[in-house]
Amino acid sequence: MTTALRHRRRRSATVALACWGAAGALVLSACSSGGGGGGGGGGKSEGPGEDKTKSSNYSLGTKEDSAGPAPEVPGAKKGGTVGVLQRDAFNHLDPGQIYFADVLAAQMLYNRSLTSYKVDDQGRVKVVGDLATDTGTASDGGRTWKFTLKDGLKFEDGSPITAQDVRWGIERLYASFESDGPLYIPQWLSGEGSAFRKALPDGPYEGKHLPSSVLDTPDDKTIVFHFLQPHADTPFATAMPNIGAVKAAKDTKQKYDNAPFASGPYKVGDYKVGKSLTLVRNEHWDPKTDPIRHQYADRFEISFGHQYADSTRRYLADQGSDKNALSFSNAVAPEMTERVLKQADTKSRRFVEVQPYVDYMSINVDRVKDVRVRKAIAYAMPNGQILQQNGGTTAGLLATNYLSPAMDGYQATDPLGKKAKPSGDPEKARALLKEAGKEDMELVYAYANTDVQQKVSVVIAQALERAGFKVQKKEVDANIWRTAVAEVKNQFDVYRNAWGADWPVSSTVVPLLFDGRQIADGSQNYSHLNNPAVNSEVDRINKIPDVKQAGPEWQKLADKILTEDMPAVPVFYNRQFSLWGSNLGGVRYQPVYGTVDATGVYVK
Repeated sequence: MTTALRHRRRRSATVALACWGAAGALVLSACSSGGGGGGGGGGKSEGPGEDKTKSSNYSLGTKEDSAGPAPEVPGAKKGGTVGVLQRDAFNHLDPGQIYFADVLAAQMLYNRSLTSYKVDDQGRVKVVGDLATDTGTASDGGRTWKFTLKDGLKFEDGSPITAQDVRWGIERLYASFESDGPLYIPQWLSGEGSAFRKALPDGPYEGKHLPSSVLDTPDDKTIVFHFLQPHADTPFATAMPNIGAVKAAKDTKQKYDNAPFASGPYKVGDYKVGKSLTLVRNEHWDPKTDPIRHQYADRFEISFGHQYADSTRRYLADQGSDKNALSFSNAVAPEMTERVLKQADTKSRRFVEVQPYVDYMSINVDRVKDVRVRKAIAYAMPNGQILQQNGGTTAGLLATNYLSPAMDGYQATDPLGKKAKPSGDPEKARALLKEAGKEDMELVYAYANTDVQQKVSVVIAQALERAGFKVQKKEVDANIWRTAVAEVKNQFDVYRNAWGADWPVSSTVVPLLFDGRQIADGSQNYSHLNNPAVNSEVDRINKIPDVKQAGPEWQKLADKILTEDMPAVPVFYNRQFSLWGSNLGGVRYQPVYGTVDATGVYVK
C-alpha cells in the first residue's frame, strides 16, 4: 500500500491497523476482510486459483481485454433476487470512503472506477480498463499517466459520464470529510500524508480545481495525472473505488454516503442505514462498455446483523429464500467447519481461498534491540498452534515469509524453517539467547482480550518460556487494541498485527510495514524498524518502472529484512471459507479483495 496503506492503515490505518483477520473482526480491505473461518480438515484449497505462487496469475490487460461485454457465465439466467447476509453494517456507500472488503465487494455492483480487475475461471487476474479504454499510458518516466474514457458510459439518469466527472470524483477526495478511503492518487498528485489537502482544502465545492499541471481534462474523454514521482503501479491505484466518476449536480457531500449515483449495473433502490440495502437494476448501464460485470439478477437484497453462525446455519439448511443467498465476506463459522465439510451437498457451493492478508507477531525493536534475541523469539514462535487457535486450515496457511501468496511474484521461501518445525524450535532459540547473554530475559507480551487471542496468548507464552524467556502477559482491551499497539512509545515487546495489500503488488506491503520513515503514532510500522539500508532499498524498488520486475525485488527485500533485522514474525496467511445457497450460480472468489465476487451471480 505505498502511501495508501497508510490510510487504510490508519484505520487499518485503514486496513488499518492491524487488520483483524481470522482472529475475529473486520480486516480492512484493503485490509479488510471478514477473516477466515474454520477448524481442522479441508486444508487443501479447492477450485480455481489454488496456485497463487505464479506471477502469471496477475497481469495488465490489453485494450481488447478492457472491451465489453463481459464473457457470459455458462448456464446464467436473468431474473430473480439474490439475498446477501452480512454480519457488519456497511460503514460507507460513498465510493470515496470505501476501504473495507465487504463494501469493496458490494460497490462493484453499482460503482465503476477508471480501471478494475477481471478474474477468469482459473482465478487469474488482469487489470483492465473499466471506465477507461485500457490501463493507461505512462510518460515522463512514469510520472505522467493518461487515460481515455470509453464511449457510451452513462450515469443512472442516462446522462453521459465525462472526464470532468472523473476529475470531480478525484478532487472531492481533497475535502476534509473524505477521510476513510484510500488516498494514493491525491497523495501522489499533491503530497504525502495530509499535506495533499492543502492543494484543494475545500475540494471542488467552492468552484476551485487542481491546476492542469497536476490533473488535466483537456476534453470530455481524457484524464491526465501528473504525479510528483514515478508510479509504475498506477493502473492498480486507479482500480480503487474512489477513482471514478461523480456527477457534481448529484454530489451531496456527506449525504452521498446514503445515495451514491450509480455508474454500474445496479443502483440504490432502498437503504436503511445499519439494517438493509437493496440494489436494483440500472437501466442505463450498457454491458457493451463493461468487461467485468453482468446484470443477471433483478435485485440484491442485503441485510446486516447476521453472525457467522447464523449465516452458516441458514446456508447449511438451504431452505426457502436462503437457497438464493450468499455473503460477500461472512466466513463459515469456525465451530461449524467440520459439519460443512462433511455435508456432501456443500461441495459445489463453497470455496476456501488464500486472502491477501497476513498475521504477524511484531517485535518492538526499540525495546528488543539485540537481533539475536529477536531471532530467538521468531524461532520459538509456535506458528502451527497459533493457527489452530484461530480456526485451523480453513482459516489460514502457515506463513513462511512476510508476503502473502496472493501477491504477484510471491515465492514460497522459508528462511526460518517453519514448515519443518511449525511448533517452533526452542533449542535454536535457547542457543541464540545464550549467545546474546540474555538467558531468562523478560518479555512483555501484549494481546487483545478476545476469546481467540486469550487462547493464543497461552500457547505463545508457553512456547517463549520453553525457549528460555520469562513472559509477562499484558491483556489489552480489544476496543483500544489497534491504537495501543500503534503508539511508538508503547511498553510492549511482542504483539500481534495483521496487514493486507491494497492490490497484489508488494509496494503496498513492505514500505508500510518496514520503512523507518513511516514511524509515527498510528502508522503501520508497528515494529519501529528504521534501517537506512532498508529505506534506501524501498526507494530503489519504488522507482522500477515495471511492476513485474519489481515483484521479485520486493520478495528479496522482505526476506532480507526477515533474516537480518527480524522486526516481526510471519505467522499465517489468512483464508476465506465461504458457503452459499444451492440455487445460485456464478459465485466465485475475488482474489484482490479476498471476498465473494458477485458480478456474475445469477439465480438458477
